[in-house]
Amino acid sequence: MTTALILFAHGARDPEWASPMRRVQSAIRERLDSVPVEVAFLEFMAPNLPDCAAALIGAGVTGIVVIPMFIAQGGHLKREVPEMLGRLRSTYPEVQFSLGGPIGENEIVVQAMATAALEAAGELLARLPAGQAVADIEVDAVD
Repeated sequence: MTTALILFAHGARDPEWASPMRRVQSAIRERLDSVPVEVAFLEFMAPNLPDCAAALIGAGVTGIVVIPMFIAQGGHLKREVPEMLGRLRSTYPEVQFSLGGPIGENEIVVQAMATAALEAAGELLARLPAGQAVADIEVDAVD
């Protein structure tokens, strides 16, 4: 059985939005070169989940693991994605589909976001005099 991984992201109208997803895809491919790794989107961008799955199945994949690249489980992951997977399972009964939890709820990701937020806020926090509120300081955008 050949299994593939689909990183499933929300999507956006701005094509640059997908850049971090493509970076994650590349990082996974470097670590796991024997597994096909693709990115699919819920809306605004291509490919969508059904088209991505169809292409993988057409290439001989018999198992697909879908990892939602979402911060948390909201309406899309509670309702829409299970419905999409149900339709895919009906269309391709010979393929095993698995759905992971939202990546943002993984403790490793939570800790990485905390570290990144503290790093980004570090300069601002260092400039705060004792007792002064963050809202009182004018801030330049953080890269």
